[in-house]
Amino acid sequence: MSPAATTPRYRILFVCMGNICRSPMAEAVTRSMAQREGLAGLLETASAGTHGHYHAGEPPDARALRVGARHGYDLSKIRARRLIEADFDRFDRILALDETNLAILQRLCPEERRAKLGLFLDYAPELGISEVPDPYYGAESGFERVLDLCERAARGLLAACEHGQVER
Repeated sequence: MSPAATTPRYRILFVCMGNICRSPMAEAVTRSMAQREGLAGLLETASAGTHGHYHAGEPPDARALRVGARHGYDLSKIRARRLIEADFDRFDRILALDETNLAILQRLCPEERRAKLGLFLDYAPELGISEVPDPYYGAESGFERVLDLCERAARGLLAACEHGQVER
């Protein structure tokens, strides 16, 4: 295997508030879809929370784990962590799951790295929405909705990565 095949071309970080619902689902969905489509070597995925200290070290919410497993996504190895300053250097794209977290990222991110920031649903413009809703205080059906949105955005993100259309 050549070095290029083992070094991901894109490093993508998904960010929500607590890193136990939306961002780990986005991470697992994108990683799994990349593997299924033979694009696993193209990108590395991770997730973090802007308020990750609330749940640092914890696994994803049990509802996220169940919904993910029902659809063939394994979130069991993901652990919540807080966004750190080094993430702005390490990752090529940092994708927030909603406008509030994007605003936090813009405030924390060094100006010269802000081009890396965006919204995950920007990769699914056909949806006509920009935010993945936070399912934490609702029923399991909210997690199903999050999974559906993540799958749709992940398809767009993977297509953009495959065609070299992801800003770095």
